[in-house]
Amino acid sequence: MKTVTTKEGVRHLVGEWKKASLTVGFVPTMGYFHQGHLSLMDECRKLADRVIVSLFVNPSQFGPNEDLASYPRDIERDLRLAGEHGVDAIFMPDEGEMYPRNHRTWVIVEDLTERLCGGSRPGHFRGVATVVAKLFNIVQPDVALFGQKDFQQLQVIRQMAKDLDMPVKIVGCPIVREKDGLAMSSRNAYLSEEERRSALCLYRALTLARRLVLEKGVTSCLDIQKAMREEIESFPFTKIDYIFTGDPESLQPLERVRSPLLVALAVFVGTTRLIDNMLI
Repeated sequence: MKTVTTKEGVRHLVGEWKKASLTVGFVPTMGYFHQGHLSLMDECRKLADRVIVSLFVNPSQFGPNEDLASYPRDIERDLRLAGEHGVDAIFMPDEGEMYPRNHRTWVIVEDLTERLCGGSRPGHFRGVATVVAKLFNIVQPDVALFGQKDFQQLQVIRQMAKDLDMPVKIVGCPIVREKDGLAMSSRNAYLSEEERRSALCLYRALTLARRLVLEKGVTSCLDIQKAMREEIESFPFTKIDYIFTGDPESLQPLERVRSPLLVALAVFVGTTRLIDNMLI
């Protein structure tokens, strides 16, 4: 596995692959790999001849009071795991390589970014769309894979690639969960033992919503949200950021249940903000 730190190096490497008529698959990450990341790499290996993974904690998607400085990092472990999962190259730039002095251009996807995480993290998706657009331009992949845990991010990137005529196929991959249902996330490392138990409230609330729709026939989205709120608040250390019930394509909220229904939520467990979602 090659480790590349410059844009020029990536372009040269990918250029050699494409000269040999090899397809290129890409998995953008911020590192601190868990099984969710590794499942993307495994799936990417099935879809492309060569797999490249970026490892870059993108400062432009963090707000001023968020966890950029403390975001978990373990580069040696990440490199070992990527190699074990058949990754051909890791692109590991520093901030100056991705955002040279006097960087002034940003990518903004309208409408889709106004609710859910976009509502509580202003500027977050500007940073996400910009860094992914830059990475696509650098890597020039044929296919790029993203996890569905960040469902809004996936929709934003799909819209950006479509609107800007980017010649890359965007593939969304299923959420990978712990045995008890907690969605895997690098930020789970922040949780204390007690908080880890309370973090199950997200999955419990989502499965409650699914039961209400499929087994009880509940059609009011407000009733579903109320029941989810009560479930979450029954756990200690929890503070709800948002609960969303709506259309998975437009990310518009719905008053009545319609299939498929996206149920998504963000909850602070202690000081750790966790997200999860489910399609019903």
